[in-house]
Amino acid sequence: MRTNVSAGLLMFRRRDGQLEVLLVHPGGPFFRKKDAGAWTIPKGEAGPAEDLLTRAEIEFAEELGLTIAGDRIPLGSIKQKGGKSVHAWAFEGDLPVDFEVKSNLFELEWPPGSGHTAQFPEIDRAQFFPLVEAHERINPAQRELLDRLSALVEAGPF
Repeated sequence: MRTNVSAGLLMFRRRDGQLEVLLVHPGGPFFRKKDAGAWTIPKGEAGPAEDLLTRAEIEFAEELGLTIAGDRIPLGSIKQKGGKSVHAWAFEGDLPVDFEVKSNLFELEWPPGSGHTAQFPEIDRAQFFPLVEAHERINPAQRELLDRLSALVEAGPF
């Protein structure tokens, strides 16, 4: 059963005095040629009574093959175009030098109507972007999360 609530983590780092955020690109045939507006924070659907921060941490681990430590900064929630609420937390970190995406797979009938099932990664790419570029690439509804992170980082010691 699909829910209308997702939870995710937004990793950020500083490079040359600039804030950068980690975004992921959805895998599968529907997003293969899409770039601007297709990227997202690593996130996933939460069950009705599930702890949202725990779900966010699980999804980050499943989509990127990484477990993380450290403090989480609440970013609140946003509503996406289809009505889904996305609850997010940020944390400062970096990817290992030898990082490769190790995402879970999903099955899909492909090509449509063929009766054949193919497996695709939930995400096919992960990359840090400076905030200006991240604004262009991220799902438009999630831009507010970037703005909230930027305001928090500028306002306080992180």
